[in-house]
Amino acid sequence: MTNSVITWTTEYYSLAVRQLRASGRDVPDELLAHISPAHSENVNFFGVITVDVEAELAKLDGGGWRPLRPAAAEANLM
Repeated sequence: MTNSVITWTTEYYSLAVRQLRASGRDVPDELLAHISPAHSENVNFFGVITVDVEAELAKLDGGGWRPLRPAAAEANLM
């Protein structure tokens, strides 16, 4: 299960980077080498995760993706 969550997180990191770059943000490849999907809030190695599957499915867009959260105005990627 943990591997599935890490894979899911990796896919969303990729989607977020593509969206940031498409909006004109500079996201250097060197920065991406220091991001680990295993160290994310949504990875819970020791607990029970309860998911309302129907509610989560309702959030998906036409392509099957959940919407990305908008980047904070003060966020600095460097």
